[in-house]
Amino acid sequence: MSEPGGVQVERVHLRPTLLSDLDFVIQVETDSHNLPFITPWERPQHEGAVRFPDFRHFIIETGPAYTPTGFVILQGCRNPHRSVELKRLVLRHDGQGQGLGRATVRLLKQMAFRDLHAHRFWLDVKLLNTRAQTLYLSEGFIEEGRLRESVRLTGNAADGYDSLVVMSLLDREYQARVALGLEAA
Repeated sequence: MSEPGGVQVERVHLRPTLLSDLDFVIQVETDSHNLPFITPWERPQHEGAVRFPDFRHFIIETGPAYTPTGFVILQGCRNPHRSVELKRLVLRHDGQGQGLGRATVRLLKQMAFRDLHAHRFWLDVKLLNTRAQTLYLSEGFIEEGRLRESVRLTGNAADGYDSLVVMSLLDREYQARVALGLEAA
């Protein structure tokens, strides 16, 4: 279901990120609960993603008051190969474990395949983020491979490397899920 200025599915509403939202974005991204699972961006990188048409940068809002709960970034929205990347999905720590990630992923799949006409919707996720991997697998994403020890772990006595798991969903796989009633039409 669409609304002016944003998109909504179930209990999640996405609205385009404004430059005035970037303090919130940086706060959520650098929260100590989220840092092990992402590589934070500098503010100018977020500003570029808000402004550059190949990106879609959204604030995730929930509840009747549309409370900001996280943010999401899509990249490759103008990719000639129709390959759209889920670059980042981050929820506030107090918003985790409530099904909001799943609702957001479902909304993003609709956006990628229906609105952006993607052939391939893909992402990478740190190997240590087993919770996210389980979610993506249950939502139809297929593991394509691993980039071994490709990201450095730092902070809080962590020193080492983690691997990235590359996962994707193709348009025909998504349409098969729609036909089975696993996705909203």
